Amino acid sequence: MEKILNYIDGELRAPATDNWLDVMEPATATAYGQLSDSGVEDLELAVAAAGAAFPAWSQTPAEERGRMLRRLAQKIEAMSEPLALAESIDTGKPIAVTRKVDIPRAARNLHFFADAASQFASESHHMEAGAINYTLRMPLGVVACISPWNLPLYLLTWKIAPALAAGNCVIAKPSEITPVTAWLFSRLCQEAGLPPGVLNIIHGKGPGIGQAIVEHPAINAISFTGGSATGASIARTAAPEFKKLSLELGGKNPSIVFADADWESMMNGVVRAGYSNQGQICLCGSRVLVEASIYEKFRDEFVARVATLKIGDPLNEETEQGAIVSLPHRDKILDCIEQARQAGGNILTGGGASKPEADRCSEGWFVEPTVIDGLAADSACNQDEIFGPVVSLIPFADEEQALAIANGTRYGLAASVWSSDVSRCHRLAEQLQAGLIWVNTWMLRDLRTPMGGLKSSGVGREGGMEAMRFFTEPRNVCIKYR
Repeated sequence: MEKILNYIDGELRAPATDNWLDVMEPATATAYGQLSDSGVEDLELAVAAAGAAFPAWSQTPAEERGRMLRRLAQKIEAMSEPLALAESIDTGKPIAVTRKVDIPRAARNLHFFADAASQFASESHHMEAGAINYTLRMPLGVVACISPWNLPLYLLTWKIAPALAAGNCVIAKPSEITPVTAWLFSRLCQEAGLPPGVLNIIHGKGPGIGQAIVEHPAINAISFTGGSATGASIARTAAPEFKKLSLELGGKNPSIVFADADWESMMNGVVRAGYSNQGQICLCGSRVLVEASIYEKFRDEFVARVATLKIGDPLNEETEQGAIVSLPHRDKILDCIEQARQAGGNILTGGGASKPEADRCSEGWFVEPTVIDGLAADSACNQDEIFGPVVSLIPFADEEQALAIANGTRYGLAASVWSSDVSRCHRLAEQLQAGLIWVNTWMLRDLRTPMGGLKSSGVGREGGMEAMRFFTEPRNVCIKYR
């Protein structure tokens, strides 16, 4: 089996302890590779390499740092098909998605921050007393970027690109569940001529090497995307050390449908929001709030559309719903569906494990796209992040009730509103407790805008110049000239 190595100081290296983890293909439930299970010795090598590389990299002209990021983007584009295939095998998501979304967006992240490297500006203020204040934004030094399993290359590049563009050196840890594209990206870094030590990618378990990264005194900032419980643990560890933190965590996002919405556009968008990547995206709309006057019509058509989603081999071009990323996660989703059933929920379609027609996937981890109604807004199914292809339908009487239900969870990551009433859309956008709000669309992203959550969905913002600011520290200078 292929061995997935660490990338430290410009070299691909086996873990110092020679410990390995199996890498599983979700669609077949078989191991197809072995992953470095890194330890403290590997981390110390990476931190030393990053620290040694920092003085030269931080003094490299911004235009040159941008050119390097663009070179990496072009490497991804040139290798897009092998990367798409690798990610489909690694994650279980349909190859049509990895080809059209994940890999192109990874390249786009690098292109964006390649431009931003030379456009990032500081502030200056003139004082009537005869002085000028200006702010220097200096790179932090060695920083950590910990990315999740659901969008492995997309979110890895989303984090490391602004850190590198701002002049930092990075210790990156991809998820041990879906590590392959990060490993392939390591090879592209070698091909592109990225200076040794500027980026180091260490593999292994979150509670092991991940925790060691968070605790390391030489790492000055942590950018993490993942579950809220893990984010809280990171905050408890890092806060007493005064490390900068950006935590993009879980969500229980509402899609709010009013009677005056454009029907076809809305229906397409809400189905997509509920079931993209088998519901394994933190931004998915897992609660669909529907105005009571159209509830039955919406329910019937929504269920009919969901029931036709094609479950199958992720490598099949026609597949719309692939595999769940791991067996424990599949079982968690099925347990949540059973809890909803026990709580009185009506399973309108789906509700169980699925076995695709493809022989090679007969033992894979698949769950039927599921629609549930009849549950109270405060039920566990409508409060807890399931992170799977499970959508709950909830009727509402008016705008006030819709807002109360939408805001009635501990999460505040994203929301979408579907209505042709412009005033209503603006009112709700102002009152919804979510860091990212879409109106009459879903997942339409502009990389210039900051992204992050409220409440238990995290702290800090990623994307745009907010990400560049996170990876720098301001130094204010006041010069008296008369």
